[in-house]
Amino acid sequence: MIKDLIYTLKNVFGWVTTVHPIGKKFARRLLMIAAISFLFLYLISNCWAWFFLKLFVLLAIFTAFFFRNPERKTRINADEIISPADGKILSIKTEGDKDKIVIRIFLSIFDVHIQRSPVKGKITDTKYIPGSFLFANNKGADKNERNITKILTTNKKEFIVEQITGAIARRIECFVKPKETVEAGQRIGIIYFGSQVALHVPKSVKIICKEGQKVEGGLTTIGLLK
Repeated sequence: MIKDLIYTLKNVFGWVTTVHPIGKKFARRLLMIAAISFLFLYLISNCWAWFFLKLFVLLAIFTAFFFRNPERKTRINADEIISPADGKILSIKTEGDKDKIVIRIFLSIFDVHIQRSPVKGKITDTKYIPGSFLFANNKGADKNERNITKILTTNKKEFIVEQITGAIARRIECFVKPKETVEAGQRIGIIYFGSQVALHVPKSVKIICKEGQKVEGGLTTIGLLK
C-alpha cells in the first residue's frame, strides 16, 4: 500500500518533464474552448462563465499532465530486458504462442503513456489490428484494437511489444518502421488515455518481475537473457 502511494506521488509530482506534441495540441484546443465559452457565457451569466473557464483550464492542465514525456536514461547490461511501459503488471504467463511468455501491463490515467523498446535491436515488423474497446484491465482486452511491433536482437531473439487500446483509449501511434534500429529505452509509440501494453518475450528469458508490481518504462528491469 505504501509502495503504491509513493509510486503515485512520484508519477504526479516527481518528474520535470516535457509534454508530447499531441498533448500540447489537445491542451491548446481546450484553452481555446475555455476562452470562447467564457466570452460567450459572460454576457449571460457571470457565474457560469467562470465555472466553465475553470473547468476547461483544469482539463487542459490534466491533458498536459497525461501526455507528459519524461527524458529517461536507460542504463542496463546487454542481458537485461526493460519494461516497455509504465504501469502495473496484470499477468505473466504463456498464452497462444507456447514459445513466448506474455507480460501484460495496465496503464492507468496517472501513468506515462509513452512506450519504449525493451531491448536493443532491429524492427522487423509493425502491424495494426482493428478490434473492440473493452476496459484495458479486463481479461477480454486481448480482443481490443492494437498495434504490434516486433524487435529482433543481434543474437536473433524476438521480442514483441503490443500496444492495446481501452474503453477510453481510442487511438494508438507507432513511432518506428520496419528495418529501423532501436536502442533499449527508445520511444517507440504512445497510446491515448488508459490502456494496456503486452510484452512477448522468448520462453528462455528469466523473468525477475512479478504480478502486481509497479514498473517504469525504460527503467525497470523485468527479465534477463539466459
